[in-house]
Amino acid sequence: MSVIATPQQLEASRAARRAYRAGHAQPTSGVAPGLTQANLIAVPADWAFETLLYAQRNPKPCPVLEVIEQGQVESMLARGSDIRRDIGRYRIWRDGELTEEVADATDAWSEHPDLVAFLIGCSFTFETGLAEAGIPIRHQELGRNVPMYRTSIDCTPAGRLRGEMVVSMRPIPASRVADAVQISGRTPAVHGAPVHIGDPQSLGIADLSRPDFGDAPEVRDGEIPVFWACGVTPQAAIMESRPPFAVTHAPGYMFITDVPDAEYLV
Repeated sequence: MSVIATPQQLEASRAARRAYRAGHAQPTSGVAPGLTQANLIAVPADWAFETLLYAQRNPKPCPVLEVIEQGQVESMLARGSDIRRDIGRYRIWRDGELTEEVADATDAWSEHPDLVAFLIGCSFTFETGLAEAGIPIRHQELGRNVPMYRTSIDCTPAGRLRGEMVVSMRPIPASRVADAVQISGRTPAVHGAPVHIGDPQSLGIADLSRPDFGDAPEVRDGEIPVFWACGVTPQAAIMESRPPFAVTHAPGYMFITDVPDAEYLV
């Protein structure tokens, strides 16, 4: 049975999308709690099959929630939405290079009307469960973006697409790590349980204080860095594979849906 969002939840998600459409931008961790958030990657139609295959072969970092066909801009996960305008910040990529960040991607869709968009699960979704269990979410406490890192773990390639896994990190009190694993593990559609706990160097992360995306973390005494697969992974594939054009969300600036997190619990 499908889980239906409450009127209060729907008003929160719609208010957030209206604000982003009006030009407001902020990282979305903690926004519209209880509703699923999603990463975005949009590619020209002749790259769409390989993108879908890449996601299928790498479901941990790239769990697909929806595919929006070329010529369409409304997500079925948020009726009345416009995928070109309802995210706080977008990245425009040309030949694998980040050329600009914009608050509205309408021009990008005009430049490439054949774009096929993929919405990919986001770890912000299970943060609600962590917070409800009393597990601190440091980047929310500090008003920062979550730290994200490129790793030495190669994803399984698909056609022209290849690249390494990106992970997000949250410092968790040692006594609560098992709880965090159990809570996040109940949502495999939004990355699920961590891919690594502890030593960042085993992931090829040389300096935890210098993330590749997001803001620097603050790890306190008695806390352990816990790493989850991240939906920014397709952006690493863009950098490596250099498609001629792509649009993504800016890391940490997600698409907020009208679907309750509980819909993806197992």
